[in-house]
Amino acid sequence: MAEYAISVAAPVGVVYGLLADPLRWPVLFPSYIHTERIDGDGSRELLHLWDMASDGLRALHVRRHLRPRTRTIETERIDPTTRRVTGRGVWRVTSDGDGGSVLTLRRELGASPFPAPWAGAAAQALDTEVRARLDEVKAVAERWERLDELLLAFSDCVHTTGPPELVYDFLQRVEDWPDLVPHIEWTEVSTDTPGVQIVDIDSTAWDGGDTVTSGAVRLCFPAAGHIVHKDVVSPEILAGHTVQWALLPDSSGLTVVCTHSVMLREEALASFLGAGATLTDARHEVRTGLGQASAEILGLAKWHAESALRHVG
Repeated sequence: MAEYAISVAAPVGVVYGLLADPLRWPVLFPSYIHTERIDGDGSRELLHLWDMASDGLRALHVRRHLRPRTRTIETERIDPTTRRVTGRGVWRVTSDGDGGSVLTLRRELGASPFPAPWAGAAAQALDTEVRARLDEVKAVAERWERLDELLLAFSDCVHTTGPPELVYDFLQRVEDWPDLVPHIEWTEVSTDTPGVQIVDIDSTAWDGGDTVTSGAVRLCFPAAGHIVHKDVVSPEILAGHTVQWALLPDSSGLTVVCTHSVMLREEALASFLGAGATLTDARHEVRTGLGQASAEILGLAKWHAESALRHVG
């Protein structure tokens, strides 16, 4: 078992609210790649989440019981393949009596199938993870008065009559983008796990200047026509950045939607835009730059699918 507490300079309601809203975790917290709510009634819920642990990317189900009156959340981690409970935990938020909060996280492992040396390593990893999770929540919660300005989300879309399979193929084959997408200069893609792409990307900066290097995890769901992209290395101004590509069939074809969710890093304003820059300036610049990049990819996906259809016809 591992249990630690940390002081957070934010009201208890703010801290509890961050913990209670898992769909925002990927843009708020570095360790979370993607979260989906499988089921829930406001008090009890089942999540499917992907996060980065000490041994790499993992996917798991988490059953949660939310108790807003006592500001506690009980969790149970479940291996989605074996259905075995791999751990339990409790988040607790209490007042420090001075307008701030004390955040406590207790986690314990399920019964270990490994010999003692391996079990000891797992316990050490759990201890490290608990401390890291507390630090993540503290870092975001203490910006609570500025979060509305730091967070932005926007979508771009294109309509096509091309086959969904060809559109999805273009969006998934990121390894081919340097030859197909003008602002992408180089990519390196690892696909050791089916449906998971670990990607390094060099792209032209938004202003046409220096090359920007980024790294991402992409989760591909072809049956659902859905790709999730989470930056794990990003430009300094982006404290968090996720992208979701979605294919939405309609009566006249297919709408392809690209949705960006961003959290800005306020301390990078000066280096990003110069002295005197404001969050409003940064929001405009990021919206314009990311929007131009996604619009270019959307347009090329449309062209790829429709031109292939014309050639077949």
